[in-house]
Amino acid sequence: MASTSSSAPAAEVEERGRRRKRAEGPETAAGADAPPSKWRTRREHEIYSSKLLEAIRLVRAGPSTAGAAGPPRGRAVREAADRALAVAARGRTHWSRAILASSRRRIQAVRRARLRAPASPSSRHGAATSASASTSATGEGASTPPLVRSARVLGRLVPGGRRLPFPTLLEETTDYIAALEMQVRAMTALAEALSAISATSSSSS
Repeated sequence: MASTSSSAPAAEVEERGRRRKRAEGPETAAGADAPPSKWRTRREHEIYSSKLLEAIRLVRAGPSTAGAAGPPRGRAVREAADRALAVAARGRTHWSRAILASSRRRIQAVRRARLRAPASPSSRHGAATSASASTSATGEGASTPPLVRSARVLGRLVPGGRRLPFPTLLEETTDYIAALEMQVRAMTALAEALSAISATSSSSS
């Protein structure tokens, strides 16, 4: 009888532990899928790294910029890295959709520019001056609350964040920062791998 009575509480403890694990399971899974943490998974890192490598290959296979200065090539790589990041986000966020839409508009603008003569430097300068004048006219005044000014600055930093409500803008910022951190890790690892390959080939030759 003593053994039976002692085994019953143990069985109850085991059953409560199983129930607790089942209850905690969905919450843990939901936390794993939260936007701020998804960019820290190894799987997401591998997906983005493969997309980044393919994007850089397309940039290198594109038209040569030997006649131009170095920055256009670097700018193309940066845009390809951002575009790959937006593709890895699968269009589930405002910032990823904004990057993809901006890329499409840029491609269309390049195609239109090839069909017509390039604008003169003076007209481009006039357009930039008028754009800066309109920006200053609609800029933040001294009477604007600090929180509103901070939200406007944050909306300019996050792609597609200019017209978002403040709570949504904070969520987008959190996800965008986590994605950029993963981008830095992936590009650092890719640069180290390419440096190692270059060092090995040079030593063997």
